[in-house]
Amino acid sequence: MNVIKHVLDRIQGKAEKNQKRSPKWPRERNKYKKEHPRCAVCGSKKNVEIHHIIPFHFAPELELNPKNFMSLCENKKYGINCHLLIGHLGNYKKFNINCELDSLIWKGKLSTPSSKLSKQNVHSNQ
Repeated sequence: MNVIKHVLDRIQGKAEKNQKRSPKWPRERNKYKKEHPRCAVCGSKKNVEIHHIIPFHFAPELELNPKNFMSLCENKKYGINCHLLIGHLGNYKKFNINCELDSLIWKGKLSTPSSKLSKQNVHSNQ
């Protein structure tokens, strides 16, 4: 493992891969990733991670439940790391209980070209 990446991951609070995971996790992760290959926020297929909505260390019984998964990338498309920002609110020590809703909101924002925004819409939000 790249030493710098390892140190940065620890500083951000990101758990080591395969730490206390079920032996069934890699199979479930790969199955979900095959069915949901795109980031739920930006649609990228690069560097997609399968995020646990409720972290497995809080609810181990949900570790293998696909209803507790979502695909989020670390690709930095649009300049953001969707996994870090949406899944963990900018800090891997945190988790976002509203990440499904937030991913829909941000997906809408990122998919709306600024040219579609009229001055009237912008001013009506003030």
